[in-house]
Amino acid sequence: MVDRKFLMGLGLGLCLVATPAAAGSGSFSGASGHVTKGTATVTKSGGKITVKLGRNFFLDGAPDPYVALGNGSSPAKGGLLAVLRNNKGGQSYSITATPALEKAKQVIIWCKKYAVPLGVATIR
Repeated sequence: MVDRKFLMGLGLGLCLVATPAAAGSGSFSGASGHVTKGTATVTKSGGKITVKLGRNFFLDGAPDPYVALGNGSSPAKGGLLAVLRNNKGGQSYSITATPALEKAKQVIIWCKKYAVPLGVATIR
């Protein structure tokens, strides 16, 4: 094994690069009579959880749609990430990781106004 002090003396420090850990991905299924399609990918890095909706994402439209993390087709405590920016196409949302969100197994497109899921992707 090479001594770290020896490497530092040579000006050869160790460089650790943090890469996002893939938590998984899944495909959306519509809910509450809505059409929701496409993929969602969840990554974890630097104390943040990031949800990426694929370029193939599509929601037929609804009032007050949010991107959420949760289980059982409902958002986890603190799991509403942000208002859905667009009903179709690739998008990315980040939130600070919490114990409740670390346990989330679904990305949910959630109608905040009526408190119903519009689409659910189970992350595997």
